[in-house]
Amino acid sequence: MAVKKKTVFFCQNCGFESAKWMGQCPACHEWNSFVEEPKEKSAAGGSKRRVLSSKPVLLRDVSAEENERTAIGMPEFDRVLGGGIVKGSLVLIGGDPGIGKSTILLQAAKLLAQRGKKILYISGEESLAQIRMRAERLGEIPEGLFLYCETNLGDIREVIETEKPDMCVVDSIQTMYNEEVASAPGSVSQVRESTNVLMMLAKGLGVSIFIVGHVTKEGAVAGPRVLEHMVDTVLYFEGDRYASYRILRAVKNRFGSTNEIGVFEMRGAGLVEVPNPSEYMLSGRPEHASGSVAACTVEGTRPILVEIQALVARTSFGVPRRTAAGTDYNRVNLLLAVLEKRCGIDMSSCDAYINIAGGIRLTEPALDLGIILAAASSFRDIEIPENVCAFGEVGLAGEVRAVGQAENRVREARRLGFAKVIVPKANMGSLRKIEGIEIAPVGSVREAISAAEKKLEKK
Repeated sequence: MAVKKKTVFFCQNCGFESAKWMGQCPACHEWNSFVEEPKEKSAAGGSKRRVLSSKPVLLRDVSAEENERTAIGMPEFDRVLGGGIVKGSLVLIGGDPGIGKSTILLQAAKLLAQRGKKILYISGEESLAQIRMRAERLGEIPEGLFLYCETNLGDIREVIETEKPDMCVVDSIQTMYNEEVASAPGSVSQVRESTNVLMMLAKGLGVSIFIVGHVTKEGAVAGPRVLEHMVDTVLYFEGDRYASYRILRAVKNRFGSTNEIGVFEMRGAGLVEVPNPSEYMLSGRPEHASGSVAACTVEGTRPILVEIQALVARTSFGVPRRTAAGTDYNRVNLLLAVLEKRCGIDMSSCDAYINIAGGIRLTEPALDLGIILAAASSFRDIEIPENVCAFGEVGLAGEVRAVGQAENRVREARRLGFAKVIVPKANMGSLRKIEGIEIAPVGSVREAISAAEKKLEKK
């Protein structure tokens, strides 16, 4: 008689373990996230006295020198990582299929190999010939870049321990399997245990390991949520796969800021850095058109100017339609309600379409004033001068509130040739006078609309 294998249920979101299936996870409160997997056997001899492999040390005696961080040679990538790769770090990079995860890691591996670093690229999805074809498309193949196509984590562990590379790429974690875990590759148990083995290799050998992770239809990394807690850094590659731009964003970074982004452009020879995203986002602005306003946002320490477009038209239906592309939909509805209540503009009888040109997604409150001005400009069909820029947070009372790094935003606008910038009046106390650009402080939405529609005097 066959013996039935014992199984348990795991939450795919947080890794919570249960003896039976539940509709809602009691730990993370996610619905329909439990999957059934074979139960792992516990190791025998758990009561045996263990021998400590290490001892506690004083914090002040621990060395943490800056030379442990290695620059890749791609400034946009280094910016997101916090200045370079930290020795012994474990980095997870996720994104939609075809977005460029493997491409950017192969480019980074080639740059490091050209500087004498030993790189090991492990692939469980492609053959050696396929990787060679992709590498040739990206340019010259350097010395010191080793390939290994394998999915057995036991073999991969032996290779890493034997070769001891400076950097290792694992593409992807969902294809790896551990023979000690009785479940299919890509399952909750396999992803968790495989990541745990790679984490111990990274910390024990001082090897920097990059893991490629598949994402679900919601955009989160496939597998248990605990995967993101185990690694040191989590990076997401964003953007439309049919467009040329790509945004690399850090959502977790133990060694740097999580506010920085890197901007890349996908070309035939791979990903090319965009050192000046403002010019890239503002390129192709329409001339003498209503509903177009330049606004300034800040990602980390970098101010970026973007074009906000609005199209407001009378609706033919009882309920007006609202669409927001590149920004928060609920925030747009809130701002349109403020525009109607505080400025007397009848938005309830109009369809409104808001778009952040260039495809980048931004949610910073400093864009509120730009959205308000674009919607008012389109409703009144009045052109706002192309050399006018605006930023500021808008409250429910119609007031324009202060935002951070106002001086950096104004300097970026001046650098790109803008002649006038509309700023919150509350920022004027800390904002120094900047030559070459007119600063128009406003305290309310009404004042901002009047200041934007005022034509600049031609010199």
